Amino acid sequence: MKFPAARSELDSMVVEIELTLVSIIQGVALTVLIENAHAVIAERQLFFWLYVVAGLFVIFVFWSRAVLHIITVIRWPLEFGHNFLYIACALVEAILFAQLGKPASWFGFGAAFIAIGWTLFVYDLRLIYARMRDSAGEASNRLSARVLRDQWLNIAVLLPAVFLLNFLSAVLIRTWPEVFLMRNTHVWLIAVQVLSFAGYLIYVVRFYVSLAPLIVEARHEWRGTLGDRGQS
Repeated sequence: MKFPAARSELDSMVVEIELTLVSIIQGVALTVLIENAHAVIAERQLFFWLYVVAGLFVIFVFWSRAVLHIITVIRWPLEFGHNFLYIACALVEAILFAQLGKPASWFGFGAAFIAIGWTLFVYDLRLIYARMRDSAGEASNRLSARVLRDQWLNIAVLLPAVFLLNFLSAVLIRTWPEVFLMRNTHVWLIAVQVLSFAGYLIYVVRFYVSLAPLIVEARHEWRGTLGDRGQS
């Protein structure tokens, strides 16, 4: 199946739009994190430095996950609902970063951020199924199958686990502030969050590395050049 040049051009345009959007909203989120991190670091609030690290990992995870999704799934037509959810995630992400120094609010908005991301993963199933329907060949089929399996892993296991971590942490801090705030034991909760984000980021990077060869082959199929490359 060979896609016409016009379709290929539209695919590239949509990818550029998505990459631009993701870069802008994460740039805004980073600005909010920097503004709030400045006070924490300048005043040497050591117990809150891990929150800055956690915020940085949130940006790393969001950006890398979004880019991975763009290069594997996103094509014409432009999906407005998907992009609106990106913007909603970025809004809550910025509010989350404004909660540095407020552990209960940090974990509460962290749970809200994960909930929107969870919704985004469910919504994006329709995009993956669309790619499976207009598959260009064997490599595209294998790529879509791997992406779909990863999507369900996130929906069924990974995101629920991170959501529960944030939600339960917020509940614990609000229920026993004398334990988690006055004694600064909230640092153990944020340490667990940092480790979970770091672990997830490693998973995303390794997943990308494993997909990279398939992405190349699938792109050739989408452009109708895989057969030509095999003959050269």
